[in-house]
Amino acid sequence: MTDQTGRLGNAPPRNARAWLSTLARYRDPMSARSLFELAATLVPFVALWVLAWAALSVSAWLALSVALLNGAFLVRIFVIQHDCGHGSFLTNRKAQDWIGRTLGVLTLTPYAVWKRTHSIHHAHHGDLDQRGIGDVLTLTIDEYRARSAVGRLMYRLYRHPVVMFLLGPSYLFILQNRLPMGLMNAGWRYWTSAMGTNAMIGIALGLMIWFGGLMPVLLIFLPTSVVAATIGVWLFYVQHQFEETHWSRGEQWQLHHAALEGSSHYVLPQPLQWLSGNIGIHHVHHLYSRIPFYRLPEVLRDHRELAEAQRLTIGESLATVRLHLWDETEGRLVSFAEVRARSGL
Repeated sequence: MTDQTGRLGNAPPRNARAWLSTLARYRDPMSARSLFELAATLVPFVALWVLAWAALSVSAWLALSVALLNGAFLVRIFVIQHDCGHGSFLTNRKAQDWIGRTLGVLTLTPYAVWKRTHSIHHAHHGDLDQRGIGDVLTLTIDEYRARSAVGRLMYRLYRHPVVMFLLGPSYLFILQNRLPMGLMNAGWRYWTSAMGTNAMIGIALGLMIWFGGLMPVLLIFLPTSVVAATIGVWLFYVQHQFEETHWSRGEQWQLHHAALEGSSHYVLPQPLQWLSGNIGIHHVHHLYSRIPFYRLPEVLRDHRELAEAQRLTIGESLATVRLHLWDETEGRLVSFAEVRARSGL
């Protein structure tokens, strides 16, 4: 059942689990469709890269403009890599893993490292007892109050929009992803993934500099990567950081309930929904991650209850930036200002 806002009400966890048998009908990827989606993404991405390079001889600003536009196609490439990691892109696991590894060079994301940390995110999303890997750091009000003045300042800086959406994404994809963060002691496999990806990125950058000097790196590679990283972090943020998201502890936490109630349905107009690979249909994705991204609209078309659940428009999503702390008593995200008004912190 949905409430008057269109969000699913506080239904018991078994209602979320009941969707699994229904959603299983959408899980099988169609190889021809998957390869078409890959081509429909890579061809314009490569074409825009070539166009931006050619534009360098005409105008640096023109090249930069094309590169910024191409960041949107790099987001879609990441979504395809994301589906490979979930095993939902092709029926041939080995082939989809190699596609994921290759795309990881373009997205600056070591495939095996991301695949593992993202699976941890899915397995523990909304669990206050299992935070730290693959999530936007979210403190409860009590945890924030218990921090020292310096600790509270550091958390405020982390949640500040300039850090979260401007500096943070570039740091994450350009610098942090160069090491298997979160899996440093988890074995050679993740180091191989990170170092192998780094080596291929290094070769690509070397060839750019060899044939075109620094300008292709500064005016095409970096702007495209930064735009994609910023969009990607924004999408991930609004997919989970909305006022009525879900966080709970211990036996109160249930995987499927947290997946459905703790993920938004970010309503985007076309072509933004296409460019983002339908990732805004995130509540369905979290509830059944094996559904290919191109089949998620089918689910909403066939099941109006899911189409109306956790809807978040672009305008509404802007207000989520002011939400910083989880109120365990009221079961919602609140702002620093609201906490300050209550306690003077």
